[in-house]
Amino acid sequence: MHSTIRYIPGLAAATLVALAGLFLSSLLPHDIVSGGVFALLIGMTLHPIVRLIPSVREGITFTGKRLLKMAIIGMGVTLSIQQVVQVGAISLVVMAFTLATAFGGGYLVGRLLGIPWRQTALISAGTGICGGSAIAAIAPVIKAENQDIAYALSATFLFDILMVVLFPLMGRALQMSDLGFGLWTGTAVNDTSSVVAAGYAFSEAAGNFAIVVKLTRTLSIVPVVLIYSIIQVRSTRSATAHEQHIPFSLRAVFPWFILAFLGVVLLQSVGAFNEELTQIIASIGKFCMVMALGAIGLRTDARQLLRSGLRPMMLGLIVSTAVVVVSYVIQMVLHQT
Repeated sequence: MHSTIRYIPGLAAATLVALAGLFLSSLLPHDIVSGGVFALLIGMTLHPIVRLIPSVREGITFTGKRLLKMAIIGMGVTLSIQQVVQVGAISLVVMAFTLATAFGGGYLVGRLLGIPWRQTALISAGTGICGGSAIAAIAPVIKAENQDIAYALSATFLFDILMVVLFPLMGRALQMSDLGFGLWTGTAVNDTSSVVAAGYAFSEAAGNFAIVVKLTRTLSIVPVVLIYSIIQVRSTRSATAHEQHIPFSLRAVFPWFILAFLGVVLLQSVGAFNEELTQIIASIGKFCMVMALGAIGLRTDARQLLRSGLRPMMLGLIVSTAVVVVSYVIQMVLHQT
């Protein structure tokens, strides 16, 4: 009992930060900035005060790590294998090119700018897959620092705001169809709330298609996490190669929470959850995700973040722009063939 009680002060702090973040997000039209981003920023603002309160530390750490994994598992109820089939082959082709651009281009530009590979991986994941959710999923696998997570979230959400404003304008200027714009938005805009805002700003049909594409795109978290798990294991083995032999571990390569996430997706696909239960689990998962991001903010020293300089932000700008262009070009080529 005592071991559980020690988490309560930190959980309470993270809950208050999450509620504040969601409140600020609700004041903006179409939730243009998600509650998780606000929670992160509020947490970072409060860090100088919270770090002086020892009683909240364990609960905040628990929220930022373990509760984060539980939230990811819960979000699996919003996906189904059937959605991958529904979206059609064209969206899968476009997503293959955008993911290759985000991770391949991110790796090359990151090395050129001298950015640590973990920070590059998080920015690429946030840009190529689904913003904060992808960053949150990959961060514990590659053992990313809090500053890496915070900077990656900042680098991706800033460009999401620009995309929400510019995408509908560009779509109309390019005379895109509802289907084309939905595909473009779903494969190029990062955060789900930003996809919804940009898609429905163009048309209701475009918004509906963008959501389906975005949900399918989110499934790529699973193979990407697998790949980075392998990279992390090999990196650890190389670093300790002179000390001892480290045998291959399937558990280390395939984290339990991603296995559980995939299991929830499969259960949803066979109708194991009714609509009411799905909504409840998804709502709890989303709130826990916001709590976790708030906890990450509470553990993040903004002063250290500012010392990172502008290079990660440049990486986010370059990768985001490349993904937008590639998504549009590939679907136009496929449309003409």
